[in-house]
Order: sequence, then structure tokens, then C-alpha cells
Amino acid sequence: MNKRFFTIGMAGHIDHGKTSLTKALTNVDTDRLKEEKERQISIELGYAPLYDDGEIQISVIDVPGHERFIRQMIAGVAGIDLVVLVVAADEGVMPQTREHLEILGFLGIKCGIVAITKIDRVEEEFIELVKDDILQELIGTVFEHSPFVLVDSLSKKGIDELKHLIIKMLKGMEPRDANGPFRLPIDQVFTVKGQGTVVRGTVYEGTVEEGQPLIILPKGIEVRARQIQVHYQPAERAFAGQRAAINLSGVSKEELERGDVLVSSEHFTVTKTIDVAIRIVDDLKYEVKQRMPIKCHIGTAEVMGRIIFFDRNELKEENGEVLCQLRLDEEIVAKRGDRFILRRPSPQETIGGGWVIDPNGKKHRFGMKTIEELEKKKEGTPKERVTKVLTEEISAGFKELMKKTSLDEETLKHVLEDKSFVFYNGKEYTLASIVNAVEEEIYSHLKEFHAASPMKQGLNKAQLLQMLQKTYPRTLIEHVLEKGVESGVFGRREQFVFLGEFLPHVPENWQKRVETMLDELKTDGLKVRYLTDYIADAGIPDNLVDDLKKYLEEQGFVVRLNDQYYWHSDHFKEAFKRLKEHTGTQFEIGDAKKALNLSRKYMIPFLERLDALGLTKRVENKRIWQ
Repeated sequence: MNKRFFTIGMAGHIDHGKTSLTKALTNVDTDRLKEEKERQISIELGYAPLYDDGEIQISVIDVPGHERFIRQMIAGVAGIDLVVLVVAADEGVMPQTREHLEILGFLGIKCGIVAITKIDRVEEEFIELVKDDILQELIGTVFEHSPFVLVDSLSKKGIDELKHLIIKMLKGMEPRDANGPFRLPIDQVFTVKGQGTVVRGTVYEGTVEEGQPLIILPKGIEVRARQIQVHYQPAERAFAGQRAAINLSGVSKEELERGDVLVSSEHFTVTKTIDVAIRIVDDLKYEVKQRMPIKCHIGTAEVMGRIIFFDRNELKEENGEVLCQLRLDEEIVAKRGDRFILRRPSPQETIGGGWVIDPNGKKHRFGMKTIEELEKKKEGTPKERVTKVLTEEISAGFKELMKKTSLDEETLKHVLEDKSFVFYNGKEYTLASIVNAVEEEIYSHLKEFHAASPMKQGLNKAQLLQMLQKTYPRTLIEHVLEKGVESGVFGRREQFVFLGEFLPHVPENWQKRVETMLDELKTDGLKVRYLTDYIADAGIPDNLVDDLKKYLEEQGFVVRLNDQYYWHSDHFKEAFKRLKEHTGTQFEIGDAKKALNLSRKYMIPFLERLDALGLTKRVENKRIWQ
């Protein structure tokens, strides 16, 4: 799969024009609820398709701006790749704008654009003042060096410029990981009449297919993906980075809620205790005290819990990361590296945010020894370090892995014995999940090729390599192909590669005409017309002629004498047999003409074909049987 999928978010203060801007970009009104229309504010997350071509597909999330809807805002932002920070020209930076900026930073969003909206409402000089104000607020944030675009959603000023900038920036970004297990944190659950339960969310990682068995965590409910929709259109698959709605069988709407996670593997961790690294906001109003109640927003879940420190009893100011633990009241699904936000339940404020060091947190003693252990854990287990390098590099040699993981030789050797890693071509390692992904891509390309060209025996190997080498090393592709041939998943004949179960065949709607054509060719014996004449008489279209001629020859239905004349294979065998019976160990053209009673226009191509097949050898004017 070469296409990449991204989701962008609109963030900013209430009534600064996020929904209007989304509509101007996409022609979709994301305020769906009646109360949203009445109150003219976004309560739920709104989604719309922004752009789709052969290279990338982009969706937009319109994030609610009102402080009461901070949970929905976090749920939306947690799954996006780029943020458009919306600031109204007639109001400038507001308190919620600052809070959103902090949340975006804690969630690891690295790519942003600042859109100054409602520019038709103010004088040009005032826009410059607003811009300076925003620049001051952005110092030290992820948006510090972000580009600015001036827009007005009603007059459409700047809309095309903003859209082109979004596309350009995303085309330069790496997509989310579509390999490995599938994970979708659920942010909406609803029912469709006659269809049953539907969940919606952003695919964090992996790929999901129609009919695939899945699991709802942390509840452990087994379900199946009956149908998939992307942008309200049916889809066979949904990939990391896409917004998807999935119709599930085996579960009712009442059993599910926002915060549940739809996964393809039981290997995801369900936990209530996580070791974390956090940063706090710059202007924290109240101290964060040991074992203080907190509200943790992770993925689309909102869970109460307590914060546990191991090197202090309170936290007021801190520039760097603080290593600590969250003990939650309810189970969540978490993975190392997942981002989260911490909020104070009362009085409500954002405390900070961070990332998960270890989702399987254990009880630790208070003291610096625990901090030292957490520091080591923060660097990652040896297996996690190797996995991270190979995820980024696709493949690497042993020495390169030692250098990039900082692991000693013995530790690295032990880690690489794990089945998660694959050693190939005598010198390189890769991930088993990447090998599976390469095999799936080869299978997909071949399946697509066979559907388009059913009469061809296979795809040229060089062409297949060219398709995949943009993503994977050639040596890895060849390794996967070789293993696939050994297992029968793929087949190879000369330079052609094909699916193991595939047999070349004439498209069903032309089979009878091809049979009629072959019958006429056989009826004419050795004194045939041009093969293209038979094909034309049968009413077979010109665009199939080349493939059909090659197919008939490769499958042994006909034998080519030259580019024009072909004999039915039965007659070719008969002519060969008769010629051999009526000549000695060697013969001349005159002997052949007597034996077969053929003119030179057929005889010469026939004899030359015998030479080409190695059945005879020409020596001056004579031919010798081989």
C-alpha cells in the first residue's frame, strides 16, 4: 500500500470560526446535533473529508472549543497528524487558545499552521497587531515556527492557500504505522437502523479489513467488522491515519462507550497502573500533591485516578520531565509511548501531560532508587529499542543495531532470538510484522495484476521490485518472494511472478468466441490465414489481441510460425511427425515440400520454427534432425 492517510484538526477558542473554516475547506457542515445548531457551538467532534488523490487522503476533525467540552477536544486531537490553530482576527489569543496550545504540546503534535480567521471584520493594520500578539504567545510552543495564513470563511479569502499548504506539509510527513496490530480508540458509538452497532474513531495504527475478527478492550468482547466506511463511503479496508466507521456484529450499543478500544490482537495491554514521564503547564495555579486525585485523558478514554511521586510530595514548578506513576480507578488500553493529558477534577484545570514509559506499572518504593529504575525504563527495554530502530530503518545489520540501540553484543544477540525479528540474506534483520506487510503488498499487487490481465502468466519480477522498492529494500522483497515461492503462496516461471493458486485464463465473456476461433484455425489445417484475421472474425476486441496471442502460445493451444502465421498445436505436432517419418537423418526443403505438400510461405516459417525449438539444425542447405 503506497497511499498515505492523514487526519488534521481544527483547534482554538470557541466562536473563532473553526467549524466555518472546516466548511469552507470541505463543503461539509460538521455541526450535526440540533443543540449545536441552536447554540452555534460544537459539542461533539465533527469530521469531514478534505482531500484525496492517488498519493494521500486527508480528513479534518473540528474540535470543540468550549472548556466544558475539553474531553472531546482531547479525544479528537489525540489522533491527528497536523493542527490548524484557529485565531479570530477580531479577538486574538484567548485563554482557551493557550490551553489548547499546551494540550497540543503534551500530546506530541509537532506540525501546525496558524489560521487567522474573520479577516474581513477588521482593518489590515489591526491584523498585524493580532499577528504580533499570536507570535508572542507561540514562543516556546510547537507552533513557534509555524506558517501563518490569513483567511475569511465567508468570502473564501485565503482558503485555497490554506488548503494547498496543508497538502504540501502532509506530503512531506511520514504516515502512521499501517503495519502490525490494528488499534482504534472509539470516540463515537451509535446504531444504524437495520445495521446494528457502529463505532467511529481514528485508526491509530495497523489496518482493519471487512470480516476481520476484532476485540473490544478493556471489556474483552469479541466482535467482527461487518462493514467499514471511510468518509461515508464503503471500504474494504481502513488504514492508520484514516477516520473510519465500523459496523460491528456481536455487540450492542449499550455495551460500548467512548474510551473503549477496538483492536485486532490481545497483545495490547489492559492496565490500571502506568509508569509515566510528565511535564506540567507553565502557569499552574495550585500545587499538585502526592496521591492527589487526577483525571487522565488517554486516547479517547477519560479515567479518574491518583498521581504517585517517588522523589517528592508536591509539584509546583518543574522545567523538565517528572518520572512518576498513575494509579487509575478503571482499566485502560495503553502502549509504551502513548500520550496523555492530566487534569485536576476540582477546581478544573490542565495540570500537564506526558507519555507512557511502561503500561505494566508495578508498586515501587519511595526514593531515588526507583527514579533511577524509571530512568532506565524510560530509555526502553532492549527489545523495544531494537523494534524502534527496525520500525524506522526497515532493516539493519548487527553492527548498525548495536550502534543505534547502544546495546552490548550479548544482550543484542539474545534480543534478536525473539520471533518478532527475522534474519535474512545472511546479514540483515527486520521485523516479522514488516515481512508480513511485504508479503501482503506482493499478494495485493499480484491479485490486482491477475484481475486486470487474466491471460498473462504473471507480473514481470523487475516491475514488481520497482513498485515495492520505494518502501522496502530490494534484498528484503526478494527474500519474502523466495519464501513465498517455497511455501506455495507465490509462483515463479522465468522472469514472471504470480499467485500460487492462479492459472492464466480467457475472461469468461470471451471464452466462447476464443473456442470458435480455435475451431476455425483447426479446420483450416496447415494452410491458415493470419491469426489476427481469425481473431477479428470472432469479434474479439483489438485491446485483447496481443495478450490473447501470447496466452494461446504459452498455454500450447497454438504454435507460432512467425508473427503472422500460427498453426493449431495438433496440426503442428502432426506435421512434425509426418516430416520425420518421410525423411532420413537429414533433409532439404524439397524433401519437406514433398512430405507435407506445402508452399514456401508456410514451409520456410515451419522449418525455421523447428530450428528455433532445437528440433532441427540447419547446415548450409540441409537440416539435420537433433
